[in-house]
Amino acid sequence: MDAKKQVPSSNIQMLTAKEAGQICKISKRSWFRLSASGKIPSPVRIGGSVRWRLSDIESWLAMGCPDRKIFDAR
Repeated sequence: MDAKKQVPSSNIQMLTAKEAGQICKISKRSWFRLSASGKIPSPVRIGGSVRWRLSDIESWLAMGCPDRKIFDAR
């Protein structure tokens, strides 16, 4: 039995900057500024699109919104 289970991609919810910003009650532009300065979880690039995993945003908020380096080290 494999120790790592892969979650089907259909179960992973991906958010746009606008949607992620709405969760955090900030604008899309502010979300991109935080991303550029390394203050939020790393985005996932899909083709030409940039998305964030809902699970990452929820975990990041639960951890108290640490910088990307601290969040990625979890």
